[in-house]
Amino acid sequence: MPNWNAVLLEIDKSGQALDNVRRKYLKKLHSHTKRNIICYYSGWLQSPGIKGVDITDADKNGFMNAVHNMDRSKGLDLLLHTPGGDVAATESIVDYLHKMFNGDIRAIVPQLAMSAGTMLACSCKSIVMGKQSNIGPCDPHFNGFPAAGIIKEFNRAMDEVTQNPSKIHVWHAIISKYHPTFIGQCENAVNWATRIVKEWLARGMFADEDDAAEKATSVVESLIHLGASISHSVHVSSEQCRSIGLKIEELESDNKFQDLVLTVHHTYMHTFSKSLCIKIIENHMGNAMVNFPRPDQQR
Repeated sequence: MPNWNAVLLEIDKSGQALDNVRRKYLKKLHSHTKRNIICYYSGWLQSPGIKGVDITDADKNGFMNAVHNMDRSKGLDLLLHTPGGDVAATESIVDYLHKMFNGDIRAIVPQLAMSAGTMLACSCKSIVMGKQSNIGPCDPHFNGFPAAGIIKEFNRAMDEVTQNPSKIHVWHAIISKYHPTFIGQCENAVNWATRIVKEWLARGMFADEDDAAEKATSVVESLIHLGASISHSVHVSSEQCRSIGLKIEELESDNKFQDLVLTVHHTYMHTFSKSLCIKIIENHMGNAMVNFPRPDQQR
């Protein structure tokens, strides 16, 4: 299969529309796996700071369009490349997809599925990752701030001020930027994300395990801890995912599958680089919802 440069050369030399090249390789991937495919791709890497790339309730329309006319008995491979987004929208999308495919969903992460994208991946029976793939902590952002990190910062302030009251003026400038109910709202957001990801893991990835609830709790606590102790944007590798208990399939275990997945990934990256679109939800049959930035979504 073509690599990054070969795909770019094919696009430039053939004169074919970006959609045609992308969908050609999507069909090849479907022919290999014999499973339904939906690609959920955002162009945030090509357009840093652009609005409209996050997971939102509007994406449900794209998934409904992609699922239409599928033979749902064949299960679903969900290719994810997203910075994350709204927890409520993610919960709604997961609920819809599980109803449509009776839980037979495998996540494939060719490069990055962060934050709520990690939550989406954890809702699946397994996650396919390569050596270049990463997910992230699943602690949510609240009003643009990492909720778990804010709670940790607030607790640190309380501890330091309790031990040394003279430090109150140091922390006042930091804590005063939060409105009175903000910490409680952050705690609620973290508890919400924690609860639903535990439920998804227990009924999905660990459904056949006797200690499903305990494994789910351990995984979620590890992912939340990474966000609070290091950074919400920390990149978690396939080896780290496996070490905390997630069921990871190695992309490299099947050379043809690996080549097809990465070729499809390259076609999306070139689409975002060579067009104005910022998000694509597309299936292997060519049904797609393509989002472009509105004037009020500019940086």
